Amino acid sequence: MDVVHAEDTRTRLLNTALRLFTEHGVEGTSLQMIADALGVTKAAVYYHFKTKAEITESVAEPVLLELEGIVDDARAQRTRGAQIDHLLDGFVDLVVRHRSLVALFSSDPGIARAIEKSVHSSDSFKNRLLEILVGPDPDLTAIVTAQVLLAGIAVAGGSIEVASLDDETLRETLLAVGRKLYNRPRRRTT
Repeated sequence: MDVVHAEDTRTRLLNTALRLFTEHGVEGTSLQMIADALGVTKAAVYYHFKTKAEITESVAEPVLLELEGIVDDARAQRTRGAQIDHLLDGFVDLVVRHRSLVALFSSDPGIARAIEKSVHSSDSFKNRLLEILVGPDPDLTAIVTAQVLLAGIAVAGGSIEVASLDDETLRETLLAVGRKLYNRPRRRTT
């Protein structure tokens, strides 16, 4: 199998897996179902991934890497307010662009395990993300507020109730709620 064809098959496999995970959940999707949906043999799936857990981690990985980049960029901002604004903007944008995957992140134990594994493999990532939101020496209220903000945006953004909203409306609404929760001034549109 040449490299270009292998990459195309791998990409199609991950897209198919995401679609099936969305329809049936991670636990309800078998490697055979993925192979059948792709029109290939199960052996062809095994060529790219040895387990469903590897597929699940690979489906989640690009979004997690993107989130890590958002956190790094936010930390580079000069003021804590600018860091929070950058993180909030980036996180909301990520949630809006990856709605179906975010819905899985919020509701499917199989994808949650993949995220936990990835986040824990980068042990300081979660701490860096929370440090932006809570600052040094946070109290319990600051920690809970940060958790509510992140979980709330993710759950709301991936919710079936907002699936019909266009991206810009959802983005503006999630940002408005996040900014209100964090007492951030409303941004002026230019």
